[in-house]
Amino acid sequence: MIEFPPKPRLGGLDVETRLAHFALVTYAVDPARLRPLVDPRYDLDYVSDAQGRTRALISAVPFEDQDFHFAVLPRPRFRFGQTNYRAYVADRATGERLVWFFGTTLDSSFVAVPRYAWKLPWHPGSIRFDCAYDDAIRRYSRYRMKTESDWAPVELELEDTGIPPERLEGFDDLETGLFVLTHPLKGVFHRRDGRLGGYSVWHERLRCTAGRVVNANFGLFTRLGLLDAADQSTPHSVLIQRETEFSILLPPRRLD
Repeated sequence: MIEFPPKPRLGGLDVETRLAHFALVTYAVDPARLRPLVDPRYDLDYVSDAQGRTRALISAVPFEDQDFHFAVLPRPRFRFGQTNYRAYVADRATGERLVWFFGTTLDSSFVAVPRYAWKLPWHPGSIRFDCAYDDAIRRYSRYRMKTESDWAPVELELEDTGIPPERLEGFDDLETGLFVLTHPLKGVFHRRDGRLGGYSVWHERLRCTAGRVVNANFGLFTRLGLLDAADQSTPHSVLIQRETEFSILLPPRRLD
């Protein structure tokens, strides 16, 4: 079994938050479409699909921060919706697996801090979750999410099977696939000034259930030319977790 790192000591501007309605909607895409969008310092992480084609992986990750707060200050706490958009890459110099962030939508006026103070590719959006979790059967009976945003509008409806995934296409085993998709602890991105930036997070091993797409329209993926609208109904995988704890190590740093 893959060993997960222990929680780091938090302080300073580090943040803790509980994420609810966490979903990981992953697509296998043509690497030629993705390559121009990722800094050349990073290699794409590849898998093979059922037809034997080489594919790169991208994900949309919607969730609701329910008690966002500084680790050293238990109060005040804030609640807002968020969606991260990312691709899976490896650092050419070290071989370390990372995620490449296209950017984030945030339903909070706090978006101004990462956007302007740290020049992160974060954007405002109105995010609404319409979800119902059935404790008796331990799965969502309803999972809907909508984002109104000039940068990345979304309409999403998922079905939760309530059953852990049995396999993830393109990976030698389920453990490796889950580790790659759910547990990248470092992210890199192009800052809004064009420089390269990065930041780190920490969370425990996720215990996801497998889901299915009922309806999905991620406007960002269409606008970037990564997915046609019809492709979004057939993801590589959907993973869902009712809630999980996250730590975010701040501030982000420049890498060049």
